[in-house]
Amino acid sequence: MGCSCFKIYTFIIWFLFSVSPVCSLETSEIISNQTFEAWKEKMIIRDHLMKINKPSLKTIQSPDGDVIDCVLSHQQPAFDHPHIRGNKPLDPPERPNGHKSNPNELENFQLWSLSGETCPEETIPIRRTREIDILRASSLQTFGRKIKTPIRRDTISNAHEHAVGYVSGDEYYGAKASINVWAPQISNQYEFSLSQIWIISGSFADDLNTIEAGWQVSPEIYGDYFPRFFTYWTSDAYQTTGCYNLLCSGFVQTNNRIAIGAAISPTSSYDGGQYDITILIWKDPKHGNWWLEIGPGVVVGYWPSFLFSHLTSSASMIQFGGEIVNSNPYGFHTSTQMGSGHFPAQGFGKASYFRNLQLVDSDNSLLPLTNLKLVADHPNCYDIQGGINSVWGHYFYYGGPGKNQHCS
Repeated sequence: MGCSCFKIYTFIIWFLFSVSPVCSLETSEIISNQTFEAWKEKMIIRDHLMKINKPSLKTIQSPDGDVIDCVLSHQQPAFDHPHIRGNKPLDPPERPNGHKSNPNELENFQLWSLSGETCPEETIPIRRTREIDILRASSLQTFGRKIKTPIRRDTISNAHEHAVGYVSGDEYYGAKASINVWAPQISNQYEFSLSQIWIISGSFADDLNTIEAGWQVSPEIYGDYFPRFFTYWTSDAYQTTGCYNLLCSGFVQTNNRIAIGAAISPTSSYDGGQYDITILIWKDPKHGNWWLEIGPGVVVGYWPSFLFSHLTSSASMIQFGGEIVNSNPYGFHTSTQMGSGHFPAQGFGKASYFRNLQLVDSDNSLLPLTNLKLVADHPNCYDIQGGINSVWGHYFYYGGPGKNQHCS
């Protein structure tokens, strides 16, 4: 019986390969084309990695798995741009009038630097990008970039939801705020949660200019659920220009102690310790570049003015707050958290906050906000409540759990 079965099996194999040579050739050709396409994609990714991962003088291993490369400052990705190729980073300009650093704020607030390892002078720390980071993106073209979505406050995006405070209707030259840092839960790798400052100018169609900085949790970009310090910019409404962090030619870093895109530590806990980071973005009155400072007076770098159209002069809107992506998993609202994952009514130690909100005016002076408007796209999912006091100045609590009995 076993011999008979073997003969039948042998006959089937012979039949497939001798009677149907066309089918086998077509199958072979398809496999060959797929193999070639996979090889080609791998080579394209490898070329891109060589472009953004610059040669390093020193490498530091972070406890969270990141690899930090210490790259000569004039060899960072920004200097691939033809406008400044061959140049070196500029020296920081004067801070805005009325600016005070908080000496009690943590200077080492990133995991990679807790070991005491630092990058040498004349270098900057860059989080190394790996092939797996690119493969998590939907395509190489979208890697390191935000998908175009409306952010104007009189429309609602289906995917992106906000709880923000904003000012508009004047000319603005920067903003400052202290931002409470948490590690919100994210439902799936295609969603994120962030808290940031937006510097905005232009229309909300095709020529929107933005500068953005804050913290975010994004498993798609970083491969984990740590809150990370990040930057972003675009000059055409997120269509073809701009990127996160140092993943393209744009932001010029000048600091050897901060790694943009690296994990923040410590973070806040419910009914426990509260930690925030202070971010200042301001426009240099002399050269027109937009500078970034974090923590106790640590200047990180700048966005060159030539990157922009409208922001070469001033901003027309400043926005502070939280944003999440809702992919409507299984047809329901996401349970991705914003801020602490708790509603603002719960207050200090439970809800996330922005405090000491300020603006930079045309005289390069820091001023308190006036006419701050608060808005939440979906208040049953993520809400916002604000106030003013003598210690925190203008502030607000914001955020929420996402999916709940009132948010479905």
